[in-house]
Amino acid sequence: MNLNEIHAAMVTLEVTDDKTGETFRRELPIEYYETANFLRLAGEDMSGKPSELIFISDTGMRRLKDLTGNGPDTDPCGTHR
Repeated sequence: MNLNEIHAAMVTLEVTDDKTGETFRRELPIEYYETANFLRLAGEDMSGKPSELIFISDTGMRRLKDLTGNGPDTDPCGTHR
């Protein structure tokens, strides 16, 4: 199976307290969507309005730079002339 994206309507957050070393797990109603280019977390803010956090991967940043003309002037796959 070739997995190109991951999607979930609920996330499980696990943290370990620095002081006590105790680990806590929480299930949160946050939409999770991930591809090779980015990871998006979507939910609601304190007012109930939609809110998102987007984290761009190294691969996504390289592709974004290439699309905007700010990438290196090289052929990464060696097939272009």
